[in-house]
Amino acid sequence: MSSRDESSRDDSNRDVTGDGGRGAGTREDAIGALGEGAVTTEAISVVMRSAVPRTVAVLGSGSWGTTFAKVLAEGGADVTLWARRPEVAREITESKRNSDYLPGINLPRTLVATPDVAAALRGAEQVYLSVPSQTLRDNLAAVRELVPRGVPVVSLMKGVEKATGLRMSQVIEQELGIDPDLIAVASGPNLALEIAKRQPTAAVVSSQSLETATLVAATATNPYFRSFVNTDVIGTEFGGVLKNLIAVAIGIVDGVGYGENTKASIITRGLAEMTSFAVSFGAKAETLAGLAGLGDLIATCESPLSRNNTAGRLLGQGYAFGDVVRQMNQTAEGLSSVAPILELARSRGVDMPIVQQVAEVLAGTLDPRNIAPHLTETDEPQGE
Repeated sequence: MSSRDESSRDDSNRDVTGDGGRGAGTREDAIGALGEGAVTTEAISVVMRSAVPRTVAVLGSGSWGTTFAKVLAEGGADVTLWARRPEVAREITESKRNSDYLPGINLPRTLVATPDVAAALRGAEQVYLSVPSQTLRDNLAAVRELVPRGVPVVSLMKGVEKATGLRMSQVIEQELGIDPDLIAVASGPNLALEIAKRQPTAAVVSSQSLETATLVAATATNPYFRSFVNTDVIGTEFGGVLKNLIAVAIGIVDGVGYGENTKASIITRGLAEMTSFAVSFGAKAETLAGLAGLGDLIATCESPLSRNNTAGRLLGQGYAFGDVVRQMNQTAEGLSSVAPILELARSRGVDMPIVQQVAEVLAGTLDPRNIAPHLTETDEPQGE
């Protein structure tokens, strides 16, 4: 297995393109042989033919769930996608399209979908979860007895539970009652439509068990999608949550019409807020400087494909919070994470002035045009 460090300071933070020593050398050779040329359907086929088959279930057929199922299938996995709506499952299986969430994207011929969650989970060697974060607990309660025992369960979600402030991995542990060593989270600069178009990117898979992270990362790797690993679950999850909040702030000032200086200031100070918050809960600062922090922050703040950026832009244009929610046909996780994140920040004595201003815009108590100056809690000069 070849490996490269995402951070040379931490040997547990590395690129996995083989199969964790599990006999997938041919898969690594196939990926390496592709060189730096364009990612083609033929190239994908080479990897799929040479991969060690692995049976995988993905629960959730929105844009990200479907895209990640595509990533896994084009990495050689045998993937069954659970879709809540029968018509979506039928379209994916029969037409290899998900026109509601990934219009114009052809899905792998091997990808199948079903509205029967028991059928999706039957025989799965890995389970990936991509449902709205606020519905995760109820969804897990419904499938608790169906999830195969002893298999890795992977969160693809970037949110915290409103009622409890728990991260998604913590909700999984509570509801499924499984060993934390079997829980992993995936994060990074992962805009679904770009990945569905096979535009190259990277992600990080985190678990407190390096073996689990490596196994999952090996499955979630193909010629256009590279997975790194680390064991900082707290930092990886909070990075994915917090960047959504900063992206809402960027969308707001974009909607108002402010320029690049304003946005660069908010991104930079936002990263400082993210790092202070995550470290106060036990994360490693370097994780926030990696794919799950800075990488995801840049992508989410700069792209019109970002749901959180779009929500913020609508707020900046003067739409009320309720109107924004009604206009969004998919969940913008940042909107529901603001309140619990601020509550968690207060519990650790962490100042988050940018996130606080986002909360005030959402509440209608702050004019969006006034968010930019509020980069600190005080007018007194402070250290950067």
